[in-house]
Amino acid sequence: MNEIQAREGICRIGRSLFGRGYVHATAGNISVRLDDGFLITPTDACLGFLDPAQLSRMDLQGRQTGGAPASKTLALHRRIYEAHATLGNVPRCVIHTHSTHCVALTLAEPAGELLPPVTPYFVMKVGHVPVVPYHRPGAPEVASLVADLIARYAAQGTRLRAVMLSRLGPNVWHDSPAQAMAVLEELEETAKLWLLARETPQPLSAQALKDLEQAFGCRW
Repeated sequence: MNEIQAREGICRIGRSLFGRGYVHATAGNISVRLDDGFLITPTDACLGFLDPAQLSRMDLQGRQTGGAPASKTLALHRRIYEAHATLGNVPRCVIHTHSTHCVALTLAEPAGELLPPVTPYFVMKVGHVPVVPYHRPGAPEVASLVADLIARYAAQGTRLRAVMLSRLGPNVWHDSPAQAMAVLEELEETAKLWLLARETPQPLSAQALKDLEQAFGCRW
């Protein structure tokens, strides 16, 4: 993915997320890791109306080299990329939204993880989603907390694709903007199903999880 493709991909994904209600107003941001730096949506930008030429261009040290002023969440995105670099599997895109159903699940201040393994596609496409306790938007300490979670889960043999910032929203990542959006969609849909259930749903059984691992290689 070259820079032109990355710029177009960010704007296309932004329009899609905005048009379907995954983001609203100026909430949310998208970044892409380039070989020599980063692209990220500008501060206070509406993801539904992004201009490829105005995306913020940063070098590898996080210094701005072009475009409009960068989103304040760049520090968190950089730490996500850096945490994976030490593991040898650097993602190419990070998306943050304030997705309604995900946020709703954190209003009771849950500890641990956002959701149990309730559907096969949540297990296969998303996986574990640890919850980061509430901090104000842009709080610098959140980046370290997220990096620690990535390292801790990796030490247990689990590769994270998402974390949930309590009362703010999920951060998801993958190898392209389209793949990261797919993780976000599955996460938000699972949160919606959880909230719509009349009774607390039961997670998939240990045997069901074993079957998914054997069939698709997804280890819970």
